[in-house]
Amino acid sequence: MTQINQTQNQQIHSRPASVRMLQGAGIALFLIVLFLSGVNNPDPSWGKYWMIKPLLVVPMMGAMGGLFYYYMDHFRQMDGWIKIAAYLISIIGYFVAVWMGSVLGLNGTLWN
Repeated sequence: MTQINQTQNQQIHSRPASVRMLQGAGIALFLIVLFLSGVNNPDPSWGKYWMIKPLLVVPMMGAMGGLFYYYMDHFRQMDGWIKIAAYLISIIGYFVAVWMGSVLGLNGTLWN
């Protein structure tokens, strides 16, 4: 008699990591563009292309926040308080990553 291995192939991740990273980068890009659009008279000592650094760094950190959100998928599929805690930690982790990207991106210009 042969035994049949009937393991369940449950998919842990609802979306690929690249999609989560693109979503995170897109949200971060939207937020930094919204923030930078309010700058009326930039300081001449910042240089002509001072906006390039925040427009690159903040979406990159948003992508890292999206990757953190992706890795928390396993905990978000559990039941009870673990699921709620995983959602809170995922969202807080994403916004901490975007905040750190904003600090690094705006260092020397708007963040003094």
